[in-house]
Amino acid sequence: MSALIAEDEIVHEVGLVWLEDIGRLDYVRQSLDRLPTRRGRPAYHRDGRMVGYALLGPEAKPSRSSGTFRRRVFWLLPHDRDTAPDGLYASGTPAEAVDPRTLAPGSKGRKTERSEGEPRPARSYG
Repeated sequence: MSALIAEDEIVHEVGLVWLEDIGRLDYVRQSLDRLPTRRGRPAYHRDGRMVGYALLGPEAKPSRSSGTFRRRVFWLLPHDRDTAPDGLYASGTPAEAVDPRTLAPGSKGRKTERSEGEPRPARSYG
């Protein structure tokens, strides 16, 4: 499913669970997955690794046709910047990626200079 998420698709989020320290990650990919529950760690079926997921409140309703809930999952692929800093995403990010520091329940987050891989100013020592 598309990871270009609208705010109205995530209004029932009550929390985000991080499986890794997001302070060391420049970006995470996000997608809305159809999951069988509102809460708990979802199964993960992509290459790479899951780094977090959203929790839904009791007001979130399941799909009438499938009985599943749409929840955000945050993930990275093996060729992403955290494991391949000089690779494909040395600068720039995938369309579905955002800076994890800008994420909150019900907020889709955004790209930042850090997530885009902009050069960081050199420190002067003197």
